[in-house]
Amino acid sequence: MGCRPDELVFTPSGTRAVHSGMAGVLAGRRRVGRHLIVSSVEHSSVLHMADAHEADGGTVTQVAVDRQGMVTTAAYVAALRPDTALACLQSANHEVGTEQPVAEVAGVCREAGVPLLVDAAQSLGWGRVEGDWSVVTGSAHKWGGPSGVGLLVVRKGVRFAAQGPVDERESGRAAGFENIPAIVAAAASLRAVQAEAAQEAARLRELTERIRARVPRLVPDVEVVGDPVRRLPGVVTFSCLYVDGEALLHELDRAGFSVSSGSSCTSSTLTPSHVLKAMGVLSEGNVRVSLPFGTAEEDVERFLEVLPGTVAAVREKLGAPTGEAVVQEEEVLVVDSLGKRCPIPVIELAKVIGSVPVGGMIRVLSDDEAARLDIPAWCEMRGQEYVGEEPADQGTAYLIRRTS
Repeated sequence: MGCRPDELVFTPSGTRAVHSGMAGVLAGRRRVGRHLIVSSVEHSSVLHMADAHEADGGTVTQVAVDRQGMVTTAAYVAALRPDTALACLQSANHEVGTEQPVAEVAGVCREAGVPLLVDAAQSLGWGRVEGDWSVVTGSAHKWGGPSGVGLLVVRKGVRFAAQGPVDERESGRAAGFENIPAIVAAAASLRAVQAEAAQEAARLRELTERIRARVPRLVPDVEVVGDPVRRLPGVVTFSCLYVDGEALLHELDRAGFSVSSGSSCTSSTLTPSHVLKAMGVLSEGNVRVSLPFGTAEEDVERFLEVLPGTVAAVREKLGAPTGEAVVQEEEVLVVDSLGKRCPIPVIELAKVIGSVPVGGMIRVLSDDEAARLDIPAWCEMRGQEYVGEEPADQGTAYLIRRTS
């Protein structure tokens, strides 16, 4: 971890480590102020804690990211205030793999006298967190260790006030008795993976680069997201137009591939991934491929063989829009997609844009929250002009001008 033994305590999970770390620093620096800085693509555990802080009377600044999912050091400098108690920045994103400029941000925070908390859950298996950070959190299961072991490192000199009832253990930062066997296993597994990290990182980067390069050639209408260079070795994410993300995951599962999705089309939420939304990229049909240590090259090749047919089959099942969905309203073509979920509004837009002249307008009516992200993303991908949105009697109207 690159810290002193008395700076490290263990928690029941990475989420608990984040919550305890943020709450302790915010409480310890309350005399300075109650301003908190987070990036817009942090893990939900950080954002949930930020929401709780704001509900309790604190203030929160969310730093925006670019289309690759990366913050800039300048944006953190601009967000710093005299009353800033804490800044947070993940080491790497859990959905798209983009690595953040932690060392640079830690430097400007240190100059301003503001602690930086780094959620390093995704990167600790690959090495220590660089830079002059103040707090680091992690979770052993992310590098192949046992579940139920979270890590919280608080540098000496950082004002920290543990919240809630405390006991004599772990300087009061983590109440209760630790799971010693699990902690020993976590340490052993971390040593094992870090011993092979450099060699395995190079191998996995080649495999993920193969996926990034070949998927757009094999599958039409795909957007590969995340920074192409500054990223985790084993994570690659892409989004497929005109595809229901949940259906695609089920079909890939039947073919023997367990992948994840940041798609808006999930049965649990029906809302876009906050990471993809912050990046301004396509959310529909999103697939996140995570290659663990030891992933075989032939497995990647078989995935690339299976993917095109799987995407085509899901697209075919969605079918074409009905004729009743499209009407002409003076100079504007209106697509009524009310009551239809992602990716149907985008499919219906794509089906009709060729029927309007260059310079003509299309008005898509939708009450699906994902359309607010996916329609502008589709326009950028297809070279069309997204004019904006306006209120409608039902849902929202999205205006698109055909440019080519």
